[in-house]
Amino acid sequence: MAHRLRVTRTVATLRRAVLPWRRRGERIALVPTMGALHAGHLALVRAARRRARRVIVSIFVNPAQFAPHEDFASYPRTFETDVAALKDMPVDLVWAPPVEAMYPPGFATRIVPEGPATAGLEDKFRPHFFGGVTTVVGKLLIQCAPDFAMFGEKDYQQLKVVTRLVADLALPSKIVGVPTVREKDGLALSSRNAYLSVSERAAAPTLNRVLRDCAARIANGELPARVLDEGGAAIERAGFALDYLEARHAETLRPVTSAADGPLRLLVAARIGKTRLIDNIAV
Repeated sequence: MAHRLRVTRTVATLRRAVLPWRRRGERIALVPTMGALHAGHLALVRAARRRARRVIVSIFVNPAQFAPHEDFASYPRTFETDVAALKDMPVDLVWAPPVEAMYPPGFATRIVPEGPATAGLEDKFRPHFFGGVTTVVGKLLIQCAPDFAMFGEKDYQQLKVVTRLVADLALPSKIVGVPTVREKDGLALSSRNAYLSVSERAAAPTLNRVLRDCAARIANGELPARVLDEGGAAIERAGFALDYLEARHAETLRPVTSAADGPLRLLVAARIGKTRLIDNIAV
């Protein structure tokens, strides 16, 4: 049933809202988003409620993680629709700061991540990205003071980066990965899927099909290098420009040569038309 949902836009009002929950010892979970909510985000909300009495959803399109040539200006912004969707969910508070609340005049402190943030995956193609992500996530965790923060596994390198961030800075929040939500044909849900044309949308599930095929072959003993070469060719035949298709250690994101090198994760990023899609799968 829909309920009245509180929306806060200043740090002061956010902290006034959270303080009584903290005093009562209620657990709090944060779902960080950039809006344009879809079923994947709502799955994060449900996972948050399973762990906590109170749920905060942040909606903030973070300029710090977009390069000048990327889609910050055109990134989908559907705030009223997002809030309407959350009214039917177990959400207690929406934290929707304006840019000037997150990056006020004179803002000069940023987080520079290493480790999984320098694995040669997303960082190779978007070298600015994880600095922007870790800075804004660090601020969100300090502002909201959650016991848990929920991140989707679709952005797998990001999940590992923010997990490392919390461990390294001893922040009192637990990062929780939530399985990727997919369309019936396997396409991972993403706000950027809205950019796809009809023909591009028809081709898009190729990424997941190739990942599943590659994972099965590697699990059966084939060498990742050969399997991924063939998988990359299949992705390009479907009309994509491939950025990477890699097998990495599932925790460290270091390169691997065989399934014996530890738990494996396959990760892919590719462009079709003007849209860049990412996906990953466990081996």
